[in-house]
Amino acid sequence: MSTFIAAFVVLLLFFLLMSIGYIVKKKAVEGSCGGLGVLGIEKACDCDDPCDKRKRRMEKEQARNELLNQNRII
Repeated sequence: MSTFIAAFVVLLLFFLLMSIGYIVKKKAVEGSCGGLGVLGIEKACDCDDPCDKRKRRMEKEQARNELLNQNRII
């Protein structure tokens, strides 16, 4: 039982430290600079013909980016 309590306290300590880091830096936790790009994969779904759900999501992203570019001041 003492091992469980010690592990729980250590976990809470890490959460506390990460939250303090977020509050101080105002920056979210990020992943590593590796990932799929290191393996030469451009996207998570590396298929030639994406599914309909992915196509709709890509169209929404493209429309949002076009709208942002239209309303950009600089």
